[in-house]
Amino acid sequence: MIKRNLPSSASVANVAQDGKLVAPAATRNSDALCALLRDWAPQRGQALEIASGTGQHIAAFATLLPGLTWQPTEIDPERRASIDAYTRDLPNVETAEELDATASGWHARFPERNMIVLVNLTHLISWQETRTLITEAATALGSSGRFVLYGPFKRSGLLTSEGDKRFHEALIQQDPDIGYKDDTDIVALFEDVGLKVLDTVNMPANNLAFITSRPAT
Repeated sequence: MIKRNLPSSASVANVAQDGKLVAPAATRNSDALCALLRDWAPQRGQALEIASGTGQHIAAFATLLPGLTWQPTEIDPERRASIDAYTRDLPNVETAEELDATASGWHARFPERNMIVLVNLTHLISWQETRTLITEAATALGSSGRFVLYGPFKRSGLLTSEGDKRFHEALIQQDPDIGYKDDTDIVALFEDVGLKVLDTVNMPANNLAFITSRPAT
């Protein structure tokens, strides 16, 4: 992953106790994401979270869905330590692994996944990196596997709230290659890589969640 010059508001995490980090955004959206996965996740199998961040999300997901074995991944070593601090007592979570999900070829490390989850990353990477990531995720899914993508997006080319306009502008001022992706481009990319869009869900704080599936073979 190319190291980006991000605004200070893009990825905030505060130090807590026992090696844990706390991201305010993860605290805010955890309940909504759990409700989404309750409706769409398989009950059993192998799940992968890309860019697990502090570990708050995957700890909540693993507790909610104990029939899934969860593999957290994260490029940042401090955050991998935080993930392990959150999940060390959860029997269905593996040790966090280093992963740059914007690099080609990583699907071979995590084959035949029943579910892959990605939260709040595509606006912080370029379109080419997004394309690579989604292509790799689609290849890593097993038959009928589901890929859940969550974050802030443009709607048909438009930024639909003042907060989104400010944040997108702050991102592209720091790095013109990043910023909000368009929902129609994301749907087209899913189709290009062989994923079927099952639903697009409006989420709190003007976010979207795309629920996609690899066709059964």
